[in-house]
Amino acid sequence: MTTPVNARRWTNWGRNQESIAEVLTPGSIDEVTTQVKQAAETGRRIKVVGSGHSFTAIAVADDQRMFVHRMAGLVAVDGELVTVQGGMPLSTLNTILAEHGLAMPNLGDIDAQTVAGAISTGTHGTGIAYSTLASSVEAVTLVTANGQVERYTADAPEFPAVRVGLGALGVIVEVTLRCVPAFILLADERPMLLDDVLAGLDEWMPENDHVEFFWYPYTNRAQLKRNRKVTENDRPLGRFRGWLDDDFLSNTVWQGICAVGRRIPATVPTLSAVSARGLSARTYTGRSHEVFCSPRKVKFTEMEYEVPRAALPEVLDELAKIFARLPFKVQFPVEVRFTGPDDIWLSHGYGRESAYIAVHQYIGAPYEPYFRAVEEVCTALGGRPHWGKLHYRDAASLRTAYPRFDDFLAVRDRLDPDRVFTNDYLNRVLGA
Repeated sequence: MTTPVNARRWTNWGRNQESIAEVLTPGSIDEVTTQVKQAAETGRRIKVVGSGHSFTAIAVADDQRMFVHRMAGLVAVDGELVTVQGGMPLSTLNTILAEHGLAMPNLGDIDAQTVAGAISTGTHGTGIAYSTLASSVEAVTLVTANGQVERYTADAPEFPAVRVGLGALGVIVEVTLRCVPAFILLADERPMLLDDVLAGLDEWMPENDHVEFFWYPYTNRAQLKRNRKVTENDRPLGRFRGWLDDDFLSNTVWQGICAVGRRIPATVPTLSAVSARGLSARTYTGRSHEVFCSPRKVKFTEMEYEVPRAALPEVLDELAKIFARLPFKVQFPVEVRFTGPDDIWLSHGYGRESAYIAVHQYIGAPYEPYFRAVEEVCTALGGRPHWGKLHYRDAASLRTAYPRFDDFLAVRDRLDPDRVFTNDYLNRVLGA
């Protein structure tokens, strides 16, 4: 097969996925429908790509790669219902919402993803009263495999599938989000012993809107982060302190620490201990999206697993054993977040309170034995892998983790019977 003239190489943010494919750049819904119809009629495949922040191969195209960055505009604001095009980055969404006195009720820790990509992979923040970002979705407009434009709302039988659809059901061209009035968060971030963090979680989670922590491998030290809503933005962080903590220390200095650890693995436990002890406490206020999201410039690979919240201590106990027996050192802290249940069929938090355990390795460092060991522990506890983070599960394994797995497949069979939107990753996790 001759490579098309407009074929381009693509690499994701983490630089662990790449492919060469023909590039499509529609600028309107009509152009999307035309390109999808052409693909369906000629037996070709289309894979939509957002900002490339997934570590799995979910966005890898082997035929045609569709970028929707030209479809990134605001469609409508109707009270607290905001409709945007699917290619809008979360950073742009946050700015637009702030201009209208609105905000997303919860966010993850970065804002580089597109709206469509974030909801499709189950992107989430932390907080037991919240679940994935997709739980804020009130309507989704898809271009399906037959080139039809379909709008799905809560009364549609497909709605529990299309909100976290993995890109398997069609091209998301518009999303309606239920937002909330803009709010201020009081952030309290402080170093603590891991044992003290675990002992205090049951008290802190009901008292705060959002709780998470980072555990430094080879130490009993962690960084606790608690956010709660307040009425006044009376303790702003300040430009210099924000640059020092979130840019210089968290990115520039951390990049150097990781580079040393990769070159001299024996230094990693010491570097981890020094990094943990070097943390300082800070308390500040800010607009919600500015507190939730931080710049992430140090590249890494990541796996994240959801487990029932009660299973968290067992996972952490096993992680310490994994660190001890790995043939290499773990450089990045373990991130732990919490969410409440939802009813979205392929949401990681479907039907239960969840703890999320995210494990990382610096770019270029070995990771597969580490990730596979963590996956084995989490799978045995009923865990579900994040769709956008590395994992090794297949459809047979995932069916046992998701009670509505076959219902999702039935929707996929109706909307894309000829698999116009599939790729190797979807063939593995959903079946061919």
